[in-house]
Amino acid sequence: MTITAFIGLILSSCISDAVSTSSSDRLAFSRDTVSFDTVFTDLGTPTARLLVFNNNKKNIEISSIRLRNESSFFSINVDGQSGKVFNDVEIRGNDSIYLFIECFIPPTASREPALVEDEIEFITNGNVQTVRLEAYGQNVTRLRAVRIERDTTFTPDLPIVVFDSLVVEKGARLSILPDTRLLFHDGAQMIVHGEIEAVGEPGKMIQMRGDRLDNVLPGVGYDIMAGQWGGIRISASSFDNRLEYVDMRSTVFGLQLDSCANIDTRKLTILNSWLHNSQGNVLSSAYSKVTAMGVCFSEAADAVVSLKGGEYDFTQCTFANNYLFSAISNPIISLYHLLPEEAAANSLPLMNANIENSIIYGLAKDLNVTDLSGTMVFLRNTSLKAAGEDDPNFINCLWDTDPLFLTDRAAYYFNYHVKPDSPVIGKGNSVYVPQAAIIDMDGFNRLSGGAPTLGAYARPEVLNEKDL
Repeated sequence: MTITAFIGLILSSCISDAVSTSSSDRLAFSRDTVSFDTVFTDLGTPTARLLVFNNNKKNIEISSIRLRNESSFFSINVDGQSGKVFNDVEIRGNDSIYLFIECFIPPTASREPALVEDEIEFITNGNVQTVRLEAYGQNVTRLRAVRIERDTTFTPDLPIVVFDSLVVEKGARLSILPDTRLLFHDGAQMIVHGEIEAVGEPGKMIQMRGDRLDNVLPGVGYDIMAGQWGGIRISASSFDNRLEYVDMRSTVFGLQLDSCANIDTRKLTILNSWLHNSQGNVLSSAYSKVTAMGVCFSEAADAVVSLKGGEYDFTQCTFANNYLFSAISNPIISLYHLLPEEAAANSLPLMNANIENSIIYGLAKDLNVTDLSGTMVFLRNTSLKAAGEDDPNFINCLWDTDPLFLTDRAAYYFNYHVKPDSPVIGKGNSVYVPQAAIIDMDGFNRLSGGAPTLGAYARPEVLNEKDL
């Protein structure tokens, strides 16, 4: 190497390592606002990341990085150090550094989420630049390993976060009022030995879901993720349970009804509800008596609904499966212990089931049993994905029919209202609509336009993607 080239290399190195003092050299940021999703008070937020870029050839020294509010609920981490004020932070030319941001919001007296705000201020060569910080803190009621031993009512005053388990003991009833939100922590579940009576209203559905309120993807909440909490198990000793206007989602095993081998007493009535997104079944039941009216069952890695023996009436229901996270292992509805020859195996009751004015459609097969001859299982005025024809067990059915759901799986959008040109509109039989199910989940009358639309929703023609 010549002396001239060597001197040039030294000068080049000095220039690249030099610190800029020019006010025209400014920082750039990966975003101008760091927003946290709603978090529970008294618990920290997930950690957010902010990239700070030096897009200039020379190094930049940030003389000050600080939170403007001295009593801020936010904290920042720069180069592995946590705090609220940092000085003389250098970024090499055409390089960047990470800032990590968290927020801890103390409890307040508010029922509604409260906004907290601050700004991170950067001072470089006399330039003042800021990045906005914002988070909403939600006060909650926390329950840890609670056993309900006497009649108890949950109200909508504050969201209720369940840690570990919530057990309703035999002889006790848990009543849940409209608009109540039950949020279950990872691994938590509800076990009912007594009774549960969760009765919401149109526009005030009872929420049962995981406690993650942040997004798994930009604009996509953790609601789409199954396995956020265990689910609800109704034990063999429990009868006369009722769920109305309940949105239950993101479970491991869904709503599980233990075998009671008793169909003289109704185990569960479920009305105008949406059970969805389970790593197992959304609903599983063995040798029980169950009535479901106006219910949407959707998204499961296993069968959406799995029934064994017992007595079942499903009217104006939607059974759909567009599960995201694994291959689906069974048909949408799986039926067991329904053939006469199975009665010889034990004394448990064979299945007696009616599915009427309903829709079965999704990525999996409709049913695990395609020939129902000789069984007491009947599908009437029901739309199926499979091709076939009516017989004594399939009566006035729509075969090989796409109901045209609004659901868009690729866009993580799950909505089982149907489009205005759906072939299932007006294809129901009003004879099968019980008084309790005339009003649907949205508060609309199924019979106001004549023959009812199949499935859980009465008025698909006025509900479209823009409106919802």
